[in-house]
Amino acid sequence: MSDVVVRCSGISRTYQEESVPVQALQDVDFEVCKGEFISLAGPSGSGKSTLLNIIGGLDRPDKGDVEVAGVKLNDLNESELSDLRLQKMGFVFQAYNLIPVLSARENVEFIMQLQNWDKKKMDERTVSLLKSVGLEDKIHNKPNQLSGGQQQRVAVARALASKPKFVLADEPTANLDSSATNQLLDIMERLNREEKITFIFATHDQRVMDKARRVITLDDGKVISDTK
Repeated sequence: MSDVVVRCSGISRTYQEESVPVQALQDVDFEVCKGEFISLAGPSGSGKSTLLNIIGGLDRPDKGDVEVAGVKLNDLNESELSDLRLQKMGFVFQAYNLIPVLSARENVEFIMQLQNWDKKKMDERTVSLLKSVGLEDKIHNKPNQLSGGQQQRVAVARALASKPKFVLADEPTANLDSSATNQLLDIMERLNREEKITFIFATHDQRVMDKARRVITLDDGKVISDTK
């Protein structure tokens, strides 16, 4: 199917904790199509963050494979994985991960600079993205001059800068109050609806799950439900 952006096939992952094997994921199968707004849900330790990291090529499964835009991640070396992440994926993390010495504008531009964008086009896209997340008046502010919610909105703009196939968001609302959470979710939902940007969240935040149009629930590393 041409609209499948992620395909997980038989994903299993086991970690060692104090010499004791812990199975984080067991034979996980699902597909994500373009334009979906998905929440990977489940209690702490259910495997949702591990699964998100494997989809993003930040971790590798012990068994099974992930395809991103038709490319099997198992077939790629670390350099090729890094390039795929740069070109095809956007990331939003719980801790924002902005570069503290750079302004909001420079943080968003950073990915495009790595991709060697034309300066004029880069400037236009950066301003457009910061406007889309409601921060056109904070363009020159550094992270320490922004609230947590504003920093996370910069992180969303940065994730979208490279025009990725999808955005992976790991507990993006964990450090935000209710007002900032609602603003962030409204922005991501609008971007998903208007620009068909695919979002995959790992979360235990009920507010995120309520916004999602599909919820894949994990428990003990297994998919126990997949509801739309």
